[in-house]
Amino acid sequence: MEWMAIIGDSIQYIEDHISEDISAENVAKAVGVSPFYFQKGFAMLCGFSVAEYIRNRRLALAGNDLLITDEKVIDIAMKYGYDSPDSFTKAFTRFHGVSPSSVRKDEVLLKTFAPLKLKISLEGGYLMDYKIIKKEAFTVIANAKTFPYEGAKEVVPQFWQEHFQAGMGQYVMGVYGINIDLEMGQENFEYLIADPYNPQKDVPEGLVTRTIPAFDWAVFPCKGAMPNALQDVNTKIYTEWLPALKEYEFAAGYCVEYYDDPTKYEKGTQDENYYCEIWIPVKKK
Repeated sequence: MEWMAIIGDSIQYIEDHISEDISAENVAKAVGVSPFYFQKGFAMLCGFSVAEYIRNRRLALAGNDLLITDEKVIDIAMKYGYDSPDSFTKAFTRFHGVSPSSVRKDEVLLKTFAPLKLKISLEGGYLMDYKIIKKEAFTVIANAKTFPYEGAKEVVPQFWQEHFQAGMGQYVMGVYGINIDLEMGQENFEYLIADPYNPQKDVPEGLVTRTIPAFDWAVFPCKGAMPNALQDVNTKIYTEWLPALKEYEFAAGYCVEYYDDPTKYEKGTQDENYYCEIWIPVKKK
């Protein structure tokens, strides 16, 4: 229930400040949760990033303002955080499928995007396997790229495809997928397609090395066809396991996914027995 209350409070805060300069960091601070943890939990539980939710609510309200008020388009644009008519028109047209000017000229259909309402249900009670183990610092060789959190579910899989299409799999097979956000709250994160680093070998052009610090890691096994098995466990970690945990909290902005060798399984990563792990660095409260 604690996490549901946090989401409910955050939605109310967004509604109360929708025409002000707000960000995911502002909202997280208002509800007393670390931005890193809050953004992940919000996206997994609600299906939107915080920034996407705020933008959609603003554009829906802007459409309503165009219909029922005589305010100038530029005034409505500035009210909802757009500093130019062009940027507002582009965003509005992508969202509604029509331009702001056409709303007052023609009978057009606008999209609605109502505030989220929480439906409380009893969940949990399941057995979730995990272990907490200490791992020393380790170094990986990686193909690294920086992404915004928004849209990450789409662009990270594309990054993996591009990695192998470019022939980088001969150097890095992808034993790990590593998310690094050292600030734990910025808009962007670094993502690594990585293998254990062998210091006896040269680092090919286009690849980098990164050292992952020593931590106590909560290790969660995932079994089943990808990506659903991994996503299901990841959702439970952030929306159920971690909020309910009394002894531990996030230690740093790292998340490591370990992938077993797909050739060991009849259907590769789509095999019902395919195995991978999620590692989360934790520390005692």
